[in-house]
Order: sequence, then C-alpha cells, then structure tokens
Amino acid sequence: MNNFRNLTSRRTLLKMGLLLTGSGLVGLKTVHAFSTTTSNTPDLTEAEIQGIEKALGKKGKYNAKEVTHNTSFPRNDLAVTVKGKDVPISFGFGGWAAIKRTMDGKSAVLMSDCVLLQEEVNPLITAALESGLEVGAIHNHFFYEEPRIFYMHIHGMGEPVELAQKYATAISNTKIAVGNQPAPLNQKQDPGDKIFNVTELNNIIGHEAAINGSTIKYTVGRSDLKIMAMGAEVTSSIGLNSWASFTGSENEAYIAGDIAMLDHEVNQVISTLRKHHIEIVAIHNHMLGDDPHMIFLHYFGVGPSRELALAFRDALLVLGKKSHGHNH
Repeated sequence: MNNFRNLTSRRTLLKMGLLLTGSGLVGLKTVHAFSTTTSNTPDLTEAEIQGIEKALGKKGKYNAKEVTHNTSFPRNDLAVTVKGKDVPISFGFGGWAAIKRTMDGKSAVLMSDCVLLQEEVNPLITAALESGLEVGAIHNHFFYEEPRIFYMHIHGMGEPVELAQKYATAISNTKIAVGNQPAPLNQKQDPGDKIFNVTELNNIIGHEAAINGSTIKYTVGRSDLKIMAMGAEVTSSIGLNSWASFTGSENEAYIAGDIAMLDHEVNQVISTLRKHHIEIVAIHNHMLGDDPHMIFLHYFGVGPSRELALAFRDALLVLGKKSHGHNH
C-alpha cells in the first residue's frame, strides 16, 4: 500500500510538472551552454549537501546556478577497448547521480546514469525497485566496446538525503559503489590539452573543453528549452545536455558523445553526422515523463580531431531551429 501511495504521489507531481512547462522554442540559431538560472527552484541546504555526500560516500559538485548536486561514479575497475584500442574510463564509462529540488520545493528528484556490465543490469534493477527507486531506461552508448557495456537510468522522488540513501542502498552490492571501486590506475599518459590543440577545437565548437586525464570533453546544455520532469526543471547538471569526448591523438582521434534533441531534430542530426561519416550508435530516451520529451542520440567516430570537432559543431547547429513538420 505504501508503495502504491508513493507511486501515486510521484505520478501526481509528474503531471503537475507537465502542466507547468512550456515547450516553445526561442528561435536560436545556435545552442549555447546553459546560462539561465533556476531561481524559482529552492537551493539545497548545506546540511542536505553534507547528508547527500555522507550517504554516497564521496564529495560531489554543487552547481549553484542550476541548484543541483552531482556525484560522479567512474568504473575504474574496468579495462575497456573500442575497436581493439584501449580507451580511458573518462572517454565515456563513468556514471553519475544528481539531486535537486522540485520547483515548488515540496520534494526533490534524483536522476542518474549507471555504467554496467550486462550481467550487472538485472540485479541492479531489482535493488533499485526494492530501494523505492524506478528505472527509466536501459541501453548502449557504444559499438565495438569490450567488454559489453550498458547504461541504466534510475530516478526517484523524495527528500534529498533520503534519495541519496536509497541510491546508496541500491548500488551497495555493485562495483558502482565508492567502497567497491579501486583507485584509478596511475597511467603515464599525456593530459588531453597536451594531446589536442584545445584552443583550435574550442574555437571550432564554440565552447570550452574540460580536461579529464587524457581526454577532453565538451558539455553543452539546451538554453533554448525549459524541460520539466517530476515537478523539477531538467537542466544540464541533471542530464539535459549534448556532449563530445575526445581521446587518442590529433591525427587519429576517437570521438564519442550524445546529442539531446526534440523529436523533429532527430533526423536532421542523423543526416548531419552521417555527412561527416560519424556512426550513429543509439537513439533513445533517458527520462520518463519529461515535457517536452527529449530524445538522445549517441554517436562514435574516428579521424583527425579537427574534422570530428566540425561534425559535433554542425550537429549542435541543428538544435533550436523551429519545426517545419516531419518527413515521411
């Protein structure tokens, strides 16, 4: 009975969130990094942040502008190859969990992305459900990777610390949990800004890369949209973003990433990426009940870093254009 009430409450808040949202585009020609504040969403308190970090067993990052606390969960236990080439975990094999309050401040939401081996998927589904959380999506992000990797999105509603505790319980018997993770390998690799001409790539893409070991990563929000889910505003820090990660070398770089799209943008992005010989890896949802509904496209490519950057830039330029109807 309690589970039924909890689900009913979640669905009621979800509907409220859907009614609050507006899906109009503002006609931007390009998509900029998320710059609007979520001033209508209450901040997490210092006590809540400390409680979240205690429950999850590690320090996270609090984005004050987007009033979101985010914790990373890299799979340092894995050694991954893509097309037979060793790739760092930072290339796209790290998960996360983010928590923020609903806009009315009466509850909070948790959204997450869990990096899993295929045999780890169903045990975590069971653990998440038993912990009072829900599953929103399960899918691939890559082709050609060894071992086979899947990604599970888990979400829930409740008080911030309570959500962190539920998530910690759900992952406690997995390699995601901090206590079950080995320290990152101390590999002697040049940092990403020594491998790539980051200034040139920044100028092409129009955004600044974050350096993470031997990779560089671009993360771009959707400032042209206001997305609501479970009564909360979904912003870049809680998963609404397009990204591109680079590894390898200047002349033979690997790119992998994700494009966050409205449905009318999907095939325009596909066409743009294929013109640049980028492989389309997956097209799917990440969230349930989001309004307007977002579709996420994962891609992969190999080539000179400059050419790969042009492909990502051109995909971003598709976003934010008004719909002129679907092609059938």
